[in-house]
Amino acid sequence: MNKDKYVFAQLVQFMDRNHFNYLVRKYDGDKYVKSYTCWNQLLTLMFGQLSNRESLRDLIVAMEAHAGKLYHLGIGKSVTRSNLSKANEQRDYRIFEEFAFFMIAEARKRRIQKIFELDGHVYAFDSTTIDLCLSVFEWAKFRKHKGGIKMHTLYDVEAQVPAFVHITEANVHDTKAMPEIPYEAGAHYIFDRGYNDFGNLYTIHRIGAFFVVRAKTNVRFRPETWKRRLPPNVVSDSIGYFTVYKSAKDYPEKLRKVVCIDPEDGTRYIFLTNNLTASAETIAELYRNRWSVELFFKWIKQHLRIKKFWGISENAVRIQIYCAIITYCLVAIVQHDMKLERSIYEVLQILGISLTDKTHLRDLFDKSNFKNINDLCDSSEPNLFNF
Repeated sequence: MNKDKYVFAQLVQFMDRNHFNYLVRKYDGDKYVKSYTCWNQLLTLMFGQLSNRESLRDLIVAMEAHAGKLYHLGIGKSVTRSNLSKANEQRDYRIFEEFAFFMIAEARKRRIQKIFELDGHVYAFDSTTIDLCLSVFEWAKFRKHKGGIKMHTLYDVEAQVPAFVHITEANVHDTKAMPEIPYEAGAHYIFDRGYNDFGNLYTIHRIGAFFVVRAKTNVRFRPETWKRRLPPNVVSDSIGYFTVYKSAKDYPEKLRKVVCIDPEDGTRYIFLTNNLTASAETIAELYRNRWSVELFFKWIKQHLRIKKFWGISENAVRIQIYCAIITYCLVAIVQHDMKLERSIYEVLQILGISLTDKTHLRDLFDKSNFKNINDLCDSSEPNLFNF
C-alpha cells in the first residue's frame, strides 16, 4: 500500500487529520485561504523540524529543492517565504496548541507503563528558558539586554512524554504557572525547590492528589510524630505542621517531612509531601525521577528546532514550539505502533535523512540498513531516551 509513498507521507498517516480540520474550523484558520492551508503549514513546519532546518531561508531552500515532490508530501504545490511567514504571523496559534495537546494525549495513551506501585500517574513539573535576541524579538523582554520565553512542562514520568505545555514570558516566576496545571485526583506531582508555594501545594492536596517537593533548607516545621525504624540513607521521617504564620495559613493541614542523604555525593535532601503512607524510599525515588523532565528539555533543544526560530512574532514562535511538540509525539507514536527496537533519538535521525525516500517504514528501520546511526549522524548522545 505504501510502496510508492514518500517516507514523510507515510508518517503523516499516523496523525488524525479530521481532528486537525475540526480545530481549523473552530478558529477559522482557513478563512479566505485559497491554496496554502493550515494543514500545509503544519506539514511544512514538521518537515523543517524532522530535517533540522536552521532558518526560514534554509527551510524554503529545502522546499524548493523538492518542489516536484511537495504535492505528494502533502505540503501543497508550492511554498514561498512570504506565504509561510504570513501564515506563521497571522494564523491562530491555538490551532497548533490544541493539536499538540491532542497528540500528547495520543502518545500517552499508547506509551503508559507502570514504573511505581502507585494508583495514579506520576508527573514532574519544571520549566526551561529559551533565549531570544531582544533586538529582534522585542516583545520577549526578559532582562535589560536579554529576551526570552519560558516553556513550563508537565512531564509524564511513566509514559516519557509531556502531558501539558504552557508558554509564558521568561520573567514569569515558575510558581505562577502552577495554577495552569490540569491536576488529577490520585496523581503524584514532583517539584524542585523553585515551587515552594504552599498555597498551590494545598490546592493539590484539596483535590485529592499528592505532591513531592524539595524543600528549602530554612523551612520551619514542627514535627508531632516520627518514624523510629528508618532505612539506610534516611535521616528522619516525621509528620507535623508549618510553624511560620504565612506558611501555616497557606497550608493549614499536616504534612510529612523526609530528610535523605544521597549515598553517592553526600548531598542532603529535604522533601515535603502530603503522602503520609508511602515509604521514604518511594518518596526519594519519585524525586529522583524528576530528572527525566530535564532530560526532555535537553533532548528537544538539541534535536528539534526550538532555539532558532523561523519567524520573529510571538505567534510564530508559539506555533514553532507547538509544532516541535507535535513532531516529538509523532515520533514517539511511530516508535510505539511499529514496535521499533530503537530509541526515539535513532528514529528521529533515520527519519531526518530519509523523508523523501520511497521506502516502506518497516524496511527503513531495519537494523541492517542503519547499523550505527550514531556514527552516521555524528552524535555522542545515543542514550537520552532508550524506551
